[in-house]
Amino acid sequence: MNQYETGFIVAPNLPEEEASALINQLAEVISARNGRMIKKDLWGKRKLAYPIKRFSEGLYVFFTYEGAPAIPAELERRFKQTDAILRFITIKKDPRDTVKGKKKVKQAEATETATAGTGPQPVTPGPEEVK
Repeated sequence: MNQYETGFIVAPNLPEEEASALINQLAEVISARNGRMIKKDLWGKRKLAYPIKRFSEGLYVFFTYEGAPAIPAELERRFKQTDAILRFITIKKDPRDTVKGKKKVKQAEATETATAGTGPQPVTPGPEEVK
């Protein structure tokens, strides 16, 4: 199973109840296609970098999930059909990146502690340099 992150922006003029219903409906697509939701992140209303469909702000939502490649394809199909979705993006995460990242952090911490005392030492002036 692949891991994906999908981010989308919902129009701010949508009532709160309808927006939450839309988000839940899209989240159900993942479970309906035998996927597993890892994280649902709601950022709330944020200002857009540039106007989209004459809106200057939008409701930001991010899903992190595992599943088959059919899940992001179905989500994107539904995004295109829904007028309330301003923008969307799906990223396939590489499982090696998360493992490498953890190892790199541990290696960096190990080299930091090993080289902590070997840095440049302060120079004290000799007797001929002091005046």
